[in-house]
Amino acid sequence: MSIVTKTGDKGTTTLMYGRRVSKCHPRVEAYGGVDELNAALGLARATAEHDFIRDNLLLVQNDLVILMGELATAVEDLPRYVQDGHTLVTSQMTHRLDALVKEIEAAIVSFKGWATPGANPSSAALDVARTVCRRAERRVCALQEAGQLHNTEIIIYLNRLADLLWLFARRVETCPVSPRN
Repeated sequence: MSIVTKTGDKGTTTLMYGRRVSKCHPRVEAYGGVDELNAALGLARATAEHDFIRDNLLLVQNDLVILMGELATAVEDLPRYVQDGHTLVTSQMTHRLDALVKEIEAAIVSFKGWATPGANPSSAALDVARTVCRRAERRVCALQEAGQLHNTEIIIYLNRLADLLWLFARRVETCPVSPRN
């Protein structure tokens, strides 16, 4: 089977369970924004020298697969999605991010005012991922405003993730790499 299906040649795409929508539909914008975020996190992970950052970015990328699947499913198809064994975004996922924020804030990162991205490649990649995360969050908010978001935990998760990415960037700027990082 080829990656080229030609089914999108007229500007539409297929959601989970076969529903066709415009490629600029708010749902497609939302999961497309999260897909872009996942790619930005991949770049950040590839440039990270800290094991702590790299390992946690991979966990977040795995979460984003869950998040994208949920966003790629029309609200009316979510019961079937869950029945088929797919996972939805949960508050436990957000709590993991909260714990990381607390850990970093308690241990090493202090900040005042604005940070200027670009101190090193790793922090710059994390700052790009943070801004992509904020854009994805805005796309999900638009989906909510259109009355098409069932699970508001997705917005909370993305909001928390952007905060965490900011802290990750500050951490790699201020903490040299050591064997235990």
